Amino acid sequence: MEDSDMKLKKEYAAYLFDMDGTLVNSERLKGEALSKACSIFGGIANVDSYKAVMGESWEKVTAHFFSVAQIKPDAERFDREFRQIYQELLVRELKLNSNAFYLLTILKKQGKKLGLVSSASGWMVEMILELTQLKGIFDIVLTKEQVTKHKPNPEAYLIALEKLGFPASNVLVFEDSFAGVTAAHKADCDVVAFLHEFNVSHDFSLALGIISDYDELVL
Repeated sequence: MEDSDMKLKKEYAAYLFDMDGTLVNSERLKGEALSKACSIFGGIANVDSYKAVMGESWEKVTAHFFSVAQIKPDAERFDREFRQIYQELLVRELKLNSNAFYLLTILKKQGKKLGLVSSASGWMVEMILELTQLKGIFDIVLTKEQVTKHKPNPEAYLIALEKLGFPASNVLVFEDSFAGVTAAHKADCDVVAFLHEFNVSHDFSLALGIISDYDELVL
């Protein structure tokens, strides 16, 4: 076992995953789509602008980009332009994070319950599950439309626990943002943080550990 490997101290009955950044490489693609959408309205925003608001609500994300790009577009039209650009990027460039499919497959074979707890809109989740061939692997899927309070509020994870029927002590969560880790922690779940280029400045002190490849996790 290499020094970077993370050995879990206990076995869990269920495993919950955030989607963007945690399972797939979509954070850079989302930042790129946001910056390109801003350019349609005459603004300039860099893809790295997304690092400052990654993991936040869509309203906070778009408000940040509007401020950076110095634009005041109609929100519905901006969302339509973003969606078209983002969908094209997902089709061309979306990938699962390293060894994510392997981990999900192993857990499924072990009879563990799996859940997807995403703050993304339903259409994003549906498309990504289709493109990554993960549709059907999760026992529960939660999206933005099924909650009223965004992470770091624990609502999404409390709903997931209720749907699964397990106490928080039997559930491990994977997240890639401060907001997500905080939400899972507030729901009394153990959390593992997934590190990538867009969250290196996030505070993951509430997590059990940090990985950047799912082969670092020793079940």
